[in-house]
Amino acid sequence: MAKTPSEKLYRLIQGLTPAEKRYFKLFIRGKPDRDSKYLQLFEAMGNMAQFDDEALRKIIYPDQAVESRKYSELKAYLYELLLKSLQSFDEQHAIDFRINHLLQSVAVLFRRSHYDACEELLEKAAKLARQYECFTQLLEVIRWKKHLAYTRMDVDYLHKHFDQLQYTETQALDQLRNFADYRKLFFQVYTTIKREAQHRGEERMRRLQKLVGHELLSSTDQALSHKARVLYYRTLNLYFYAALELDQFYDTGKKLLEILESQPHFLKENLSDYIAALSNFILSCGLLKRYDEVHTALNKLQILKPLTEDDRRKIHRQYYTNKFVLCIFTGAFEDARQEMEHCQQEAEQFDPHDYETASFYFQYCCICFGCGDYSGALDYLNEWLNQPRTVEREDLQSLARMLALIIHFEMGNTVLLESLLRSATRFLQKKNRLYDLERRFFQFMAELMRAAGRPEQRLAFQKMQQDLRELANWPEAQALLQTFDLEAWLESKLTQRNFAQTVRAKWHSQRNATV
Repeated sequence: MAKTPSEKLYRLIQGLTPAEKRYFKLFIRGKPDRDSKYLQLFEAMGNMAQFDDEALRKIIYPDQAVESRKYSELKAYLYELLLKSLQSFDEQHAIDFRINHLLQSVAVLFRRSHYDACEELLEKAAKLARQYECFTQLLEVIRWKKHLAYTRMDVDYLHKHFDQLQYTETQALDQLRNFADYRKLFFQVYTTIKREAQHRGEERMRRLQKLVGHELLSSTDQALSHKARVLYYRTLNLYFYAALELDQFYDTGKKLLEILESQPHFLKENLSDYIAALSNFILSCGLLKRYDEVHTALNKLQILKPLTEDDRRKIHRQYYTNKFVLCIFTGAFEDARQEMEHCQQEAEQFDPHDYETASFYFQYCCICFGCGDYSGALDYLNEWLNQPRTVEREDLQSLARMLALIIHFEMGNTVLLESLLRSATRFLQKKNRLYDLERRFFQFMAELMRAAGRPEQRLAFQKMQQDLRELANWPEAQALLQTFDLEAWLESKLTQRNFAQTVRAKWHSQRNATV
């Protein structure tokens, strides 16, 4: 029996839901008593807050020496038994498993010549496959129906139903290919913009425009199934976000939610797409200042009942990510600080191997900054910069360097500013990301450091404010300024109000203007 690493087994057990744990105990009823040690190991690992292999050995084999091979075989046996239990559990819940179970039963009955029973199961499988658009399994159902009629030499059945079977088979093949083509397009668009959450660069924009110019994205009429229509809108929604076409980003996001919610039985099988769609819709509403819709969608997200542990992580991450965005944008930094504490408490319930803490560090930095906690803001910013995966968010690399300079300026670390400015300039030049906004901001920081007193500093702030107004409508600047309100910070220095007050005043002004 192959070896199973202890930590691998531990993580599997720790990740089980209460229902899966109960099912496992029911599943192993009737197993020989000689195998009771695997149940002891299961319980011990489930109750262990931190993995400790030596402590486990002592629990399972108290006061006795045990061969390493014997312990390894026990772990491997438990791991395989858990997988079988989870497969059986999923057969009762996941539609793919249910249909496959029916088809496996057909094979069992067919070998024993119970052909009438096979027909009954094939009808059940066909109904489920059509309802849930399981095209591969539907093709298998059709194959079985033909094979069953051939075996029984039922020429009348073939004569009456052959054309219909062929039509259904051709339709399923077309739908399967169509869905595969849409999935290919989606992932091509997704991977093209993966390295930047918002598009900056003409060459990449041309590649994206070429992809979304595909005939399949010309109309929903090209999509031959519900799943294909979902991918149609997901792809366009992703593109419009990257292209900063906000009205279309909102429209496609709203339509995507309508389509997903129109077929609730699919949501009982898979929530992943719905969670992502809600998150993107919240973002689009925020960008267009549709705050009532933001709150409605956030509530939808918060009350979702996860189907899997991955769903639970995604709901947690997307809810807090978007809640923080709303608080940061509206200047509710103290509320965000409380939500931040709740987020960190909930995070303790997740497996640290699967939980992406780094995705929150940048927002924590902005929240602390808004609360005037510059030391905390700097700590979180450095945590983000020290994460190996930050390279995947190149759109934030520029802002991180700019924000570091702002924080050190607020902390009065004037001695460090000059070296930090040189380092940031070199870094962005090397990355080929020194755009006009970054270049002008670095010039502004240099002017601040040279300023002899407050009047000179005020002139520097006013000049940067004017330059920002000219640059703010550029796509490369919009992508950056949506994450941190540089305009509000400049205004706060000129009006002698704190940053949070300035952001709140700006938000109320914008909201009143839209009423």
